[in-house]
Amino acid sequence: MSGQKRANIRAGIKVKIVLKKDQRSGILTQGVVKDILTNSPTHPHGIKVRLVSGDVGRVKEII
Repeated sequence: MSGQKRANIRAGIKVKIVLKKDQRSGILTQGVVKDILTNSPTHPHGIKVRLVSGDVGRVKEII
């Protein structure tokens, strides 16, 4: 499932995100969503979220 639609993402689901520092390499970080930071209903690069671990990035995959 795509991480570009805000409706697909809610707190408590497992996702893979790309951190700002990993955007060039494309390394994904897995975790559980704590907060949704993007207000718009869609975003071409993925919805920005904060994980329970504190990491912030854009959702690339929903697990």
